[in-house]
Amino acid sequence: MAEQKEKLFDQFPPITTEQWREKVDADLKGVPFEKKLVWRTNEGFNVNPMYRLEDIADLKTTDSLPGQYPYVRGTRDNNDWLTRQEIIADDVKEANAKALDVLTKGVTSLYFKLSKSQINATDVKALLAGIDLNAVEINLGCCPACAKELCGILVDVIKEAGAEASFRGSIDYNPLRKALRHGGEILPEAVAVAKDMIEMAKDIEGLRVIAIDSVMLSNAGCYIYQELGYALAWGAEWMSQLTDAGVDAVDAGCAIKFNMGISSNYFMELAKFRAARMLWSQIVKQYNPACDCACKMLVHAETSRFNQTIYDAHVNLLRSQTESMSAALAGVDSITVVPFDAPYKTPDAFSERIARNQQFLLKEESHLDKVVDPAGGSYYVETLTVSIAQQAWSLFLDVQKNGGFFAAVTEGAVQKAVNESAAKRHSDMARRKEILLGTNQYPNFNELAAGKIEKTGCSCGCGHSDGDASKSLNTARQASDFEALRLATEHAANRPKVFMLTIGNLAMRLARAQFSSNFFGCAGYEIIDNIGFDTVAEGVAAAFDKQADIIVLCSSDDEYAQYAPEAFDLISGKAKFVVAGAPACTEELQAKGITDFIHVRSNVLDTLRKFNAELLK
Repeated sequence: MAEQKEKLFDQFPPITTEQWREKVDADLKGVPFEKKLVWRTNEGFNVNPMYRLEDIADLKTTDSLPGQYPYVRGTRDNNDWLTRQEIIADDVKEANAKALDVLTKGVTSLYFKLSKSQINATDVKALLAGIDLNAVEINLGCCPACAKELCGILVDVIKEAGAEASFRGSIDYNPLRKALRHGGEILPEAVAVAKDMIEMAKDIEGLRVIAIDSVMLSNAGCYIYQELGYALAWGAEWMSQLTDAGVDAVDAGCAIKFNMGISSNYFMELAKFRAARMLWSQIVKQYNPACDCACKMLVHAETSRFNQTIYDAHVNLLRSQTESMSAALAGVDSITVVPFDAPYKTPDAFSERIARNQQFLLKEESHLDKVVDPAGGSYYVETLTVSIAQQAWSLFLDVQKNGGFFAAVTEGAVQKAVNESAAKRHSDMARRKEILLGTNQYPNFNELAAGKIEKTGCSCGCGHSDGDASKSLNTARQASDFEALRLATEHAANRPKVFMLTIGNLAMRLARAQFSSNFFGCAGYEIIDNIGFDTVAEGVAAAFDKQADIIVLCSSDDEYAQYAPEAFDLISGKAKFVVAGAPACTEELQAKGITDFIHVRSNVLDTLRKFNAELLK
């Protein structure tokens, strides 16, 4: 068999990178390679269109096996991640019943958020009644001020169940949460509380009590390298603070759990988790732990809320499916798929079931749990892993140089950097440099959403009145600006009508009518498309007959010099007149009094806001 393979490969002579490049340059016909095919990422590095073995020849990421330090290929020798579901219920008995039900449906990890009034032994026992603490991962969240009390109660419950040796789970102790969300100071006793919780949980090896919630940054719109860089700085701060307080390095490392987000950048996210494990293991190693077990990064991944949409909400399923696939292939420890209806209501039984099934498809149909680090050795993924690691490490060092993560949060530096990235992404959304299908591209023109939105707020019971808004994360979803436009249209007394006056060159008029329909459909306007008209006068008359508020001229650039002035004169201010395109005669048309043009370089959001202001009165 070996000889047959050798003969087979001998039939294909080796091709050098230079030969490939020559072929690509020939096909580009003079267009610069770097301009046409090299992609500049938001993460601060370039991505090439092709990679070869020589690109990873000097990388160290391929030198280890899964389960071996520095864990770039995973911390385990299997890929059987846990399927987590957040249990949302009004009281502990209802939550318990719901948990017991979903455990019969394949869920292996549970998350409960407890209010301040529920932090007592009676409620916690009722919450976990009937759940096998030896088999099911239990994760509890609460306000930071209650975490120490909750830790003591949970430890007692675990010991009563005799599950000390096999328990897996966490308490989401994050004393930075309030400072990140609302501004203000970090809890002054944060390190002392964390130290006490570690001591309380010392007999429960599988209980992690410190949360690195970089998912908060991801959901606020940060870039991938920022989430990773800040997560590492966050974790390193805890390692330094705890070891300085006398906590053993192994105990400190084994107390930390990372809760990270997943964006829709498929390969980048896959590489992010691989880079995260590699960098974190090296950070912890500097504290000289007696066991490498402290260097293993325990990661829970949650699909993005930043890119979820209210309109065309079922597209959220497609986004979260690819996101969860990135995390699964990257070898995370557990995954939560956020239900598709979460942006506008409390998820119902149907959406929660679909969210669970999305993970089951990856396991039972695609068998992603059967292969460890399938991307290992990929020229592309290995290169991305190192590139993201370099960018994140640079940010990590910058945070360290300026006083550490706690100081950066207190000063608002982290929030400011993330908010700037989010603002850039909102701007890119407005210009369609980033696309959310169904929102700023290919919207469902006739969908109504106002009636399905349920208002929800914080229910933790601890209050947030003393924050500093100037140092808080902006958590507006990327689609929120466009959704505000459509909701304004829904609430208006009259829905604006947009008439496509299609004339002239067949291909151009159809293409521009489709472009314009998608453009104005993003604001929820009524779209009236047409096959075409023989004369401008005929088209204008038909538009008036339909009582159009906006008339969009759709033709070719060459024909606009004739058609646009004629249409503008016939409309005579009785409707908004728009030219679809940016023709060479634009200045001449503007001199005529035509002011509105839409094209691929238009700021869609600002343009539609202007029309909303003029039409929705």
